[in-house]
Amino acid sequence: MHLIKSLVTGIFLLNMLSACGKSSSSTRETTRPTDTTSLDSLQPFVTTGDRSKLLEPQSKIAFQTAENSQLDNIIVDSSIRYQTIDGFGFCLTDGSASLISSMDEADRKTLLKELFSSSGRGIGISYLRISIGASDLSDSVYTYDDMPAGKTDKQLAHFSIAKAAIHLIPLLREILEINPDIKILGSPWSAPSWMKSNGSSKGGSLLPVYYDCYAEYFVQYIKAMQKAGIRIDAITPQNEPLNPDNNPSMYMTAEQQRDFIKNNLGPALKAAALNTKIQIYDHNADHPDYPLTILSDPQAAAYVDGSAFHLYAGDINALSQVHDKYPGKNLYFTEQYTPSTGSFDGDLKWHIEHLIVGATRNWSRNVLEWNLAADPDLAPHTPGGCTTCLGALTIQGKVISRNPSYYIIAHASKFVPTGSVRIRSDKISGVPNVAFLRPDGKKVCILINTTERDRSFKLTFRGKTAPITIRSGAAATLVW
Repeated sequence: MHLIKSLVTGIFLLNMLSACGKSSSSTRETTRPTDTTSLDSLQPFVTTGDRSKLLEPQSKIAFQTAENSQLDNIIVDSSIRYQTIDGFGFCLTDGSASLISSMDEADRKTLLKELFSSSGRGIGISYLRISIGASDLSDSVYTYDDMPAGKTDKQLAHFSIAKAAIHLIPLLREILEINPDIKILGSPWSAPSWMKSNGSSKGGSLLPVYYDCYAEYFVQYIKAMQKAGIRIDAITPQNEPLNPDNNPSMYMTAEQQRDFIKNNLGPALKAAALNTKIQIYDHNADHPDYPLTILSDPQAAAYVDGSAFHLYAGDINALSQVHDKYPGKNLYFTEQYTPSTGSFDGDLKWHIEHLIVGATRNWSRNVLEWNLAADPDLAPHTPGGCTTCLGALTIQGKVISRNPSYYIIAHASKFVPTGSVRIRSDKISGVPNVAFLRPDGKKVCILINTTERDRSFKLTFRGKTAPITIRSGAAATLVW
């Protein structure tokens, strides 16, 4: 699949914590949370790089009227607001679905409640990405309309989501019982091979003669999932369109995606009266020119909700380049994996800094890590699929291990529900941070100490301050 930077680290323990970040222009959201909570104290939740604390609540920190001018000051201002948050979560691959589905019913229900409920010990996952057909973390390569070599199916007479009905759809139904409002994004790794220039599941491009047919393929998929009780909130036309090396995969240039959306996919969804959103690109931040090419065409842009990014290459600040050029279009962060060759402390630091903080500070409405679950051998995967993709969970019978991305996402998903709004917060050196106002009026600040020393500072809100000390490498979520 992909290679990711795994950052070096140090020793990670923590005391007490806090604070949050800054941004530029506001967005135009109509429904806004109201900040009505009293200002008394904040509650920290902490994870350390040495795993001695794992999302553990710490003693509350009281807000004070006295100022300590010796400390760096982080001012959080809930009156300055930016994008609304859609959610935080994972990619629910076929492999994840099959592993979780194979658990004993009681164990599975307990795990699903932990993952998708926000009450008690639940971490409140609110956004999922699923593959349209196989991803490279399926146990076999397939689409929803495969044909024998040399055969085609232009009328989609053989279209079927039967393979999704084996594990994925039943599991999604169980998840929807816990969180009926969860958002689901569908992404294809490839069109059916008979639609492609090389007739293969790997690489090749969508032949223009099949553009209308492939648009109808999406329509049939959305309708079939709807009939099965699964609402698809959004789709991307192609996972990683500039990566033809996965199995499955398909190469699609920006111009090809622009024309497909403008002339085929957008009109097909409209004709079918489907309100499923279209998120473009769905690949690395090193090519913001890709979504900009599509958005610069008014006819294509009319069908586009926003742009989706990964960060296996490039800089997370590239998302703001797209936002600044087209502020009326949304931004999404739809995939990043933690490698089996990485470390808990290094991945915790890198992902909190660049994704939970970095992506949301750069206008993303969501953050999704890659695979929700794998077995101890990092399976299932296709031949040629990712062999180093560590799941958020490792499932071996009744034994479940919670890995770095579980805690990376949980630091946001448990505390920042759908409908929260990012708010202004100042930056200080060595403590990347971001702040949110929740629908219930509470404030949340997520931060990480990326330095090799303790950092002491103060968080200021409405003229009152809370003194914070956070040790090297620790992640913290503060709620008040």
